[in-house]
Amino acid sequence: MAEVKQGRGYVYSIQYHIVWCVKYRHKVLLGDSDNKRKEIRNQIATDNGFTISEMESDCDHVHLLIRL
Repeated sequence: MAEVKQGRGYVYSIQYHIVWCVKYRHKVLLGDSDNKRKEIRNQIATDNGFTISEMESDCDHVHLLIRL
């Protein structure tokens, strides 16, 4: 369940589902580089003030569920 943020007069929970696909769905996201890509995405999230709730990748696309 997503965290619900509250303030005076408002309640919200903002989540975004982002999918990146490789051009022509070529299978190029292979090998051990997946861990490095996850580290980079987590660092970007930390630097920009959002949280990655879930992160999955396949050989031709990446799914992210982020919270603000």
